[in-house]
Amino acid sequence: MSMNNTVAVQRWTRLSIASISLVVLFQLVLAFAPLFLSANAVDRLTTLFIYGILALMWNALAGYGGLVSIGHQAFFGLGAYGAIRLADAGMSVYPALFVAAALVAALSLPISVVMLRLRESEFAVGMWVLAALAHLLVNLDPLIQGETGTSLIALNAYAPDVRRAYTYWTALFAMVGLAWWVFWLLRGRLGTAAQSIRDNEEAAASVGVRVLSAKRTLFVLSALGCAVAGALWVATTISFQPKTYFSVQWSAFMLFMVLVGGIGTFEGPIIGAVLFFAVETAFGATGVWYMIGLGGTALVFALLIPKGIWGTIESRFGIRLLPVGYFLKSDRST
Repeated sequence: MSMNNTVAVQRWTRLSIASISLVVLFQLVLAFAPLFLSANAVDRLTTLFIYGILALMWNALAGYGGLVSIGHQAFFGLGAYGAIRLADAGMSVYPALFVAAALVAALSLPISVVMLRLRESEFAVGMWVLAALAHLLVNLDPLIQGETGTSLIALNAYAPDVRRAYTYWTALFAMVGLAWWVFWLLRGRLGTAAQSIRDNEEAAASVGVRVLSAKRTLFVLSALGCAVAGALWVATTISFQPKTYFSVQWSAFMLFMVLVGGIGTFEGPIIGAVLFFAVETAFGATGVWYMIGLGGTALVFALLIPKGIWGTIESRFGIRLLPVGYFLKSDRST
C-alpha cells in the first residue's frame, strides 16, 4: 500500500469564480434600480451602500492591518464638512463629494505620522481624541454655526427624484469602486504584508515587511473611504450637524458590522452591513434600547463567535466566495 499526498497552493476555485461573476452581475442590476424601485427603496439602498463602505474600510484597517480605531468618525465628519465647504465655494455638488474625500485622505497622511506611532489601545484612544478635536475645529467655522449646523443647500438645485437617483448612483459607484479596489490591494503584496503585521508585527519586520508603509496605506485608504461615506451621508440627509457626524456611534456601527460579519474576511463586512441594515430598519426607532441591543449582540459575538458569521462558516466548511489570500489544497491518494 502506498500513500501519496500532494499539496497545492490555491486561490481561485470554481465556486469563487462563479461568486465573483454573480457579484458583478448583481452590481449591474443595481445600476438600474432607480428605474423600477420605489423612492423609499432607492433611499434605503443608498443607506446600505454607505454602511457597506464603512464596514469595508474599518475591516481593511482593523481586520487586515490590526489597527483598531474608535475614532474613524473623524474622517466621516470631515468628509461631510469638506463637501459642504466645497459646494459653498461654488463647486458642483456631486464632484465635491469625491474631491472632499480626496482632501481628507491627503490630510490623513500627515496625521498618520503621529497616529501610527501609537500601539494597540493607544492608537484606539488616540483616534477618538482626533475625532473630538476635529469636531471642535469644525464648530469654529462660522458657516457651520456651531452645533446648529447647516445644510448642503446646493442640492436644492435638483428636483427630488433627480437628486435621489444621482445620490443613489454616486453611492453605488463609490461602494463598488472602493470594494474592488480593496479586494485588488488585499490580493497583492499589501494584503500579505498587512496580515503578517496583524499576526506579529516584530516577526513581519524581521523578514523584510515594510511595516510602516503598509500601515500608512491602510490608514489613508480607510480615511478616504470613511470620508466618501460621510460626504454621501450629507448628500442623503442634506443637513449637517457636527455632533451627529462626529459621534462615536459611527465607529460603534463599523465595529458591529465587522465583528458580527467576520473580521479579517472580505465577505464578512458585507454580511455584517446587510445584517446591521436589517436590524436598524426593524428596531432603529426604539432609541436607546436599539443601541443597547447592538452593544449586547456585539459582546455575544465577541465571546461566543469571535470569528463572526462568515469567519465561522469559512473555517468550518472551507467555503471561500471572494478569496483574498492563499490556501493549501491537499489531494491524498492511497
